[in-house]
Amino acid sequence: MSLPKSRYSRAVLAGIVTWLVPFLVSLLFYNQNGLTIDIFLFKSIMIVAGAIVGALMIVWYFKPETEKFLRAGIIFGVAALVVNWVLDLVVLCEMLGEDPLSWFAGVGVRYIVIPVMSITAGYIAEEKAGVNP
Repeated sequence: MSLPKSRYSRAVLAGIVTWLVPFLVSLLFYNQNGLTIDIFLFKSIMIVAGAIVGALMIVWYFKPETEKFLRAGIIFGVAALVVNWVLDLVVLCEMLGEDPLSWFAGVGVRYIVIPVMSITAGYIAEEKAGVNP
């Protein structure tokens, strides 16, 4: 399978993966009665799973890049953030019956780590390439 050529389509695809994998992992901790482990342990597992997948997607996304790394990091961060927010609002809020404000306070704000990681990666890559951002 070849990589999508466009930075934007790669960023959207990576955003979907960064949402889908932790979602699938979370299903391991639910049954028909609800959550099967402590909520704080669950949240910790989700943060770690999301960080691992996010880091791997950033590496995958940057592989074909040869210039304008900071811009690429911004594109990845914004696209993945929006994709994760939209999927959470459409799928999770609906499934769990959570209102968007409560979701944002409890979960949504945590997704800001995605652009922080990707923009930092882009900045470092640009510095290493000898280009001042």
